Amino acid sequence: MDKLDHRRTALLLIDLMARIVEQPTAPHSGPDVVARSLALADAVRKAGGFVVAVRVERPGVAEQPPGSELVEGVVGDLEIVKRPWGAFHNTGLEEALRQRAIDTVIITGIATNFGVEQTARFADEFGFKVILPEDAVTAFDAHAHEFAFDYIFPRIATVCTTAEVVAALD
Repeated sequence: MDKLDHRRTALLLIDLMARIVEQPTAPHSGPDVVARSLALADAVRKAGGFVVAVRVERPGVAEQPPGSELVEGVVGDLEIVKRPWGAFHNTGLEEALRQRAIDTVIITGIATNFGVEQTARFADEFGFKVILPEDAVTAFDAHAHEFAFDYIFPRIATVCTTAEVVAALD
């Protein structure tokens, strides 16, 4: 993996909310994804990069379900609230990244084939370099995760590990 320019790199933490993290996931557990995402957030911040916490809210309801808050420790320099699967649609995320001259996004979170994939696809379409650390992403089904990482993500992103991203930030 190429060295990352911290001034032009952002970490997007997708849907690391209590009600999502506590669900059964595969191939990685929700708490493991949170731990790796927090390690990446620390590395990105130490390098001088930008961290965005993204959470989903259900549209058209008066009150969000219990557990809709970000899990402990997940804090962004910016928090984005999304309603569809992806983090870019009508959220101001693209504009916030462009204002900071960010051209590279590292994406972690839950679920691989929902919020993570949709965000990665839009990031690629908008011209961002996309980095997906496989061990910091998980799905509700191992097959769905493996399919995305085997067939979709290699075409739109750099697939790697958390350790490789941390090394590229040093």
